[in-house]
Order: sequence, then structure tokens, then C-alpha cells
Amino acid sequence: MGSVKPVSLALEGLGFTFPGADEPVLRDIHLKMDAGGFLVLVGESGCGKSTLLRLLAGLEKPTNGSILFDGVEVNELEPRERDVAMVFQSYALYPHMTVAENLGFPLRVAKQSPESVRSRVGEVAEALGLSALLQRKPGELSGGQRQRVAMGRAMVRQPRLFLFDEPLSNLDANLRAQMRAELGQRHRELGITTVYVTHDQVEAMTLADSIALLRNGRLEQVGSPEDCFMRPETDYVASFFGQPPAAVVPGAWSDGILQLGQGQVPFKADWSQGQDSQLKVGLRPDALVLDTEGSLEGHLDEVEYTGAECRAYFRLRGLEDHRVCVSIDSNEAAKLNVGTTARLGVLNDRILLFGADGKALRVTPE
Repeated sequence: MGSVKPVSLALEGLGFTFPGADEPVLRDIHLKMDAGGFLVLVGESGCGKSTLLRLLAGLEKPTNGSILFDGVEVNELEPRERDVAMVFQSYALYPHMTVAENLGFPLRVAKQSPESVRSRVGEVAEALGLSALLQRKPGELSGGQRQRVAMGRAMVRQPRLFLFDEPLSNLDANLRAQMRAELGQRHRELGITTVYVTHDQVEAMTLADSIALLRNGRLEQVGSPEDCFMRPETDYVASFFGQPPAAVVPGAWSDGILQLGQGQVPFKADWSQGQDSQLKVGLRPDALVLDTEGSLEGHLDEVEYTGAECRAYFRLRGLEDHRVCVSIDSNEAAKLNVGTTARLGVLNDRILLFGADGKALRVTPE
């Protein structure tokens, strides 16, 4: 399918405010991305993900800061001058055109020869499994097929940067999983730098080599999927990633004891926070276990049967405003009764600790 030189990307102090608005949508964004990388932007609705994508595409211009492609500022370049391709949530296919006509549209606009258009469309259609569908119109296609056509239309002119704005959100769960795998395969084959916006954590974790979490227009953390999950830099990051995410509860440490509500967890560690430190404690489902000798007591609120693995939700004694989740197998779940209490043990090496300011404390239990 030919070779493309992917672009490296850098954002330096990037900010954006809509005309007439009092508050900026994006604030002081600093980010670097290697050529050929796959960056996923995540965050709550309204955090600025899609706005950042539009800035990269040239559909909006920054209020301040710089966007650099291969070290060259592109702030003032029009979209057609940036050599980027964008795939939207709605696919944006022309309903009166066939698949072949939709795929070839960017090339016809660029005034390429009919022979070149046919050749390139044939290559892309074969790569995406669309060869048998070239004469159909979008209304005759399934959701997954339309999504592939939208991808193909972006691929056909071999851009240096792909921008995806929640391209799989309209698909059902099974088809989304299939298309997610296909997207990952195409990226490995083409090596084109990709920035991808999603609300789906599974998409983020499986597709990205780097994830950027936005919060109120600021970057909360940028890192590998493993870093964001295992080594969150703030309590907000811990409470964002995971299904379910970590429960963040108040705690205190003194003389080798971690106080969680009315429970006392032996926790010896070498750190410089001092005694009686007020903490925020992140507890993921794999940090807690059912244990008749456990140091915590919880009131069982709910049991979710999700198959072989189930989720039991407890309110800890003394921390009734917070719910923690425990991963259990279906046999254990069958023995539990909602409304009763149980003892819970804590796996110290899986506890996430944060200071009162929410910033991570890198503490290793002894």
C-alpha cells in the first residue's frame, strides 16, 4: 500500500478559549508524541478531548501556545495544508455515492487521474475487506462496514496523521471489539501517527501506546496504559481507570498502622510523610479479599454477576459513604447475602497511597 512518513507531534503551552467564553476549554497543554505512535485522549465529557482533536486538524486555531509537526509550528496552516485525515463518530459518508466513490472522493478532489484513483481505491478496499462491496451505497452496509469505509477514505490519500473522534461509539459491543482489533492491526501495518478520542477505557487500554487523561482542560497524566493503571499520579487518575475504578477513601497512617474507617491494617513502610499523616487510599478490586481474619469489616451492598468473575460491593465500617469492590469468583458470590457483613483482608502491595493534596506517594511496604 505504499510507504508514508509519519509525523512527530508536540504541543507547547497549548490553550484554547471559544470566542466570548469566560473560561478556557484547554489550559497549558504540554505533550510530545513520537512519529508512528498511537495516543488516546480520554476524560469526562466536556474536558476538551474533541476540541484538542479539532485544533490538531486545523478546524480551530489555538488561543495560545503552539502545535508542532516534526518540530515546525502549524498553528496558521489550514486543514488541507496539514496532511491529516479525520474519522468522525458519524462516519460522514455520502449516501448517494457508492463505496468506491466514497473511498476515492479525496483523490478526486486532489485532481488525481482516474487510473490513479481506481488503483488506490482497489488497494485500500482489499486491505480493509471491502472489495466485494465497492458498488454498494452506505445505506446497504452494516455499521462495521460503514466504519471501514470511513477508515478507508481517510487512508486512501496516505496522510501523515490520523485523527479519530470516537469512531466506534455507534457500534454494538461485539462489533466494537471486532473493529477495535482491526484498528490496531491497521495501525501496526501502516505505522501512521494516530490520535484517538474515546470514552471507552477498553479501547484506550488495548489500542494506545500512550494515554493522555484530560481533566477540566488540563492534562492530569500522560503515560503508558500500564503506568496510568498501576502507577496513577493522582487520586483522580486512580478513580478514573479500571472497571470498576479504584475506590479512593480517607485514611491515616501512624506507627505501622493504616487506619481505614474503624479498621486497622498493619502497614509497615519506609516513607517521609511522618506519623499521623492524613492520606487518601486507593483500593482496586484486586487489593481486597474475603478473609474471615481480615482487618476490615464491610456491609455487603450489592453483588454483580458478570460470569466467572463477580463483583461484591461493600461499605466499610466507619466509611459508609464510600463503596469498595472485591473481585470474587461465582462460587464465593453464591455464598454471600446482600445486607450481611463480612471481613475483608487487604493486600498491602496493591494499595495506592496519595497525600491530602491527591498526589501519589511512592511508598513500598516493608
